[in-house]
Amino acid sequence: MNENSKIVTALLAGLAAGAVVGLLFAPDKGSETRDKINESLSDLGDAIKERAEEQFGQLSELKDKLIGLVKSKVSEVETIVDDEIEEHA
Repeated sequence: MNENSKIVTALLAGLAAGAVVGLLFAPDKGSETRDKINESLSDLGDAIKERAEEQFGQLSELKDKLIGLVKSKVSEVETIVDDEIEEHA
């Protein structure tokens, strides 16, 4: 996990913890507080899901780049090998 991912994860966790603590000390009825906590946790879940989708997208792009590089290098090696075979045939 890179440094930016760690920072975003810590930020999201801190926001969630702060929201829960703030709601627990709010002068609302218990049912209202539970509803607010559920809503906050749902929002946090959505944020985590979005972040995970971004990370998967980046990994997919990296995979595609690596596959392209490997195919390119394999093609170069095939050309060199073919040239060597023709030269020594």
